[in-house]
Amino acid sequence: MATIVMERIGRLFISLQQVREVPRMLTEAAPSMPGTVKDHEVPYYFRERYIHSGYRPLHQNWRYYFLSLFQRHNETINIWTHLLGLLVVLAKFCQLAETVDFSSDPHSWPLLILLLSSVNYMLCSVAAHLLASKSELCHYVLFFLDYMGVGQYQYGSAVAHFYYAVEANWHGHVQGIFMPIASVLCCLSCFGCCYGKYCNHSLPDWVRKVGQVVPSAVAYAWDTSPVFQRLVFWSAASEDSALFFHLGQVAFFLASAFFFTLPLPQRWFPGHCDFVGQGHQVFHVFLALCTLNQIQASHLDYLGRRTLYSQLHRDGDAAHFVRLYVFTVAACAMIVAFMTGKVKLLLHRHAKSK
Repeated sequence: MATIVMERIGRLFISLQQVREVPRMLTEAAPSMPGTVKDHEVPYYFRERYIHSGYRPLHQNWRYYFLSLFQRHNETINIWTHLLGLLVVLAKFCQLAETVDFSSDPHSWPLLILLLSSVNYMLCSVAAHLLASKSELCHYVLFFLDYMGVGQYQYGSAVAHFYYAVEANWHGHVQGIFMPIASVLCCLSCFGCCYGKYCNHSLPDWVRKVGQVVPSAVAYAWDTSPVFQRLVFWSAASEDSALFFHLGQVAFFLASAFFFTLPLPQRWFPGHCDFVGQGHQVFHVFLALCTLNQIQASHLDYLGRRTLYSQLHRDGDAAHFVRLYVFTVAACAMIVAFMTGKVKLLLHRHAKSK
């Protein structure tokens, strides 16, 4: 018995010794990581207001930017907030896939679109914040893809709200036009954000923000109108647990919109929020919480309101909304391609003028 105990202690000691060697092994395996630079050392359209340092140098190899996931810079928290959110959404996706028949039940397809669009927008956001410092062209293209992710997520929100959350009276008013209008607004939102980014070099910051915020705000108001109606007529005696999560998603979204629109708190503490404390980081956290509440609310509606939505929506509606989702993604991709062409011309003119 004593011999067995000593053997196990010996194995544990060897394991601890190996664990202690991991940091050294990682240090030797990783390339030398260039330090971050000040705002005046990067192109002006890379700079964020009131963020003075922590920028990654341009034109490094791709490995550097991937490994900067573990480096301290002014995008680290932006990357990790949506990376962790992405992992949570994927875990929720796997959990729901065990009980929801996504392959055979057409009524589950709007929920599937919401899940896929949530994964896509977070993935695009992580890629943009992680890799956009590679070059001027990469900066624009990756953030255009980020805005494309936001546009298709708006569609995912719209279809889940219209399919599961809508009441019969509102459905009667907007049947046949709700999702086409939602698709158009998603494309306008994508274009407004991309064009605002493109004009970052020539327009005041507030003008760019208006171009980004107004189309998205209109899309949000339309996409969430079925939820607003249910919340307005929410009775205190109601036992509808989904409404708590709908209220949560609205509250978290409004909070995220506030921090996206205004550069707070870094405006109050310029140069002191370069690593942590930026409003965009808070925006990411609230948006991720909004998404998680939205998924939970839509799942509860999918389970609890089946009698209603199966009566409101015709056979084939779910398949039509899937096709419209594919069309919306394709349209947003064309917008990204168009704006990328304009950026290439802009950068070419700048290069010739030097």
